[in-house]
Amino acid sequence: MGTFNDEGEYTPRQITSNDVGSFADLIDDTMVTVEDGQLVEGKVVRIDKDEVLLDIGFKSEGVVPSRELSIRNDVDPSEVVSLGDIVEALVLTKEDKEGRLILSKKRAQYERAWGKIEEIKEAEGVVTGPVIEVVKGGLIIDIGLRGFLPASLVELRRVRDLAPYVGRSLEAKIIELDKNRNNVVLSRRAWLEETQREQREDFLQNLKPGEVRRGVVSSVVNFGAFVDLGGMDGLVHVSELSWKHVDHPGSVVAVGDEIEVQVLEVDNDRERISLSLKATQQDPWQEFAGAHRVGELVYGRVTKLVPFGAFVQVGEGIEGLVHISEMSAHHVDLPEQVVTPGEELWVKIIDLDLQRRRISLSIKQAAEGGVVAAEYQDAFGEHQYDDEGNFIGEVPEDEAEGAEGADGETAEAATPEVGDSGDAIAHTSEAPEADVAEAPEAEAAAPEASEPDAEADDATETDEA
Repeated sequence: MGTFNDEGEYTPRQITSNDVGSFADLIDDTMVTVEDGQLVEGKVVRIDKDEVLLDIGFKSEGVVPSRELSIRNDVDPSEVVSLGDIVEALVLTKEDKEGRLILSKKRAQYERAWGKIEEIKEAEGVVTGPVIEVVKGGLIIDIGLRGFLPASLVELRRVRDLAPYVGRSLEAKIIELDKNRNNVVLSRRAWLEETQREQREDFLQNLKPGEVRRGVVSSVVNFGAFVDLGGMDGLVHVSELSWKHVDHPGSVVAVGDEIEVQVLEVDNDRERISLSLKATQQDPWQEFAGAHRVGELVYGRVTKLVPFGAFVQVGEGIEGLVHISEMSAHHVDLPEQVVTPGEELWVKIIDLDLQRRRISLSIKQAAEGGVVAAEYQDAFGEHQYDDEGNFIGEVPEDEAEGAEGADGETAEAATPEVGDSGDAIAHTSEAPEADVAEAPEAEAAAPEASEPDAEADDATETDEA
């Protein structure tokens, strides 16, 4: 340091060689020191396709490989940082084999985020972040690090298509945390259950069995369809989708369909709602029973042969049984001796049990005569025959098609004849085989029955973790 004389003039001290070290030492004195695992800050001085250079005050710029820039995969570095940005990074390698300082912005972000994430989990709090990726089995959410949200925990019910969630910001609970494995598992369903519990309780309290609600089909599964009632989802079991046999629920409803359903049961303890679609529709058995009487002749199609007889479809979703003893006036050993699947013919209703949903039919008695049912009166009523009982009317197109023989000519035997009493005497036609749905099995011991009653087992949805 210099000195001042009596007159206040300053005289600087003379600098000697001992006062100044080497030039290299002076440069080193201005450089920061770094160690592996240290967090540093630097300015973005260069952006390349596969890396970014940071000036952290070290003797050389630090290199941030593109894979270490973001928790998102395959990102363009220019979309993550800009020239002049001040970025925090973690030192991965102080000096690699090429002498470069390797940094990671992603790891620094992890380090900062882990502390916060641990605090949130400890407090049983909620994390929020955008969905950045769909992976096998679930979603990846950006919560400062990659949080995994399993598909089974995205909603209250299983979600099949996860693609629409990309870009959406979701809230979720932390259910698993492992820093050593960089593993964070989230559950949005847990958050939904927690926030919607009171709302669900009120909804269930106000929902009464027997009432009809309008809803939207939210998902279709093998055992039925889930319907969003505006507060909760209810299940329409496959047995409650239609009065007809249903091979798969997708043949009846589709996601997004708006339908009316009847509430069958409300389970407050399990928070489950059982619904019925068919209960809001006309029961075909009620309709058939109201329009037909025992003794009438109806036109039908053979759908299935069984050892004890044949099933004949006589209406939409309505099948009756012709017992083997009612197939012919003579003894019959096997049903195929008289009829074949797909054949269309006249049968007489000899028993109609609406409660058991069973109809007994007779080919033998139909051949003896009777009055045709109301829907056939215009085409085959008494006015369509002359005094000798010959058919003089025109067979409707749909009836004629069913009565065509193999040579394409209309079979006259398909029209009933009128006997002396004025009643129609029906004959069968030799119709070509047609593809028909297979009828349910019947009980061999009950010749008057069309098909046995079946009870659908309750199905419950199992979550996949």
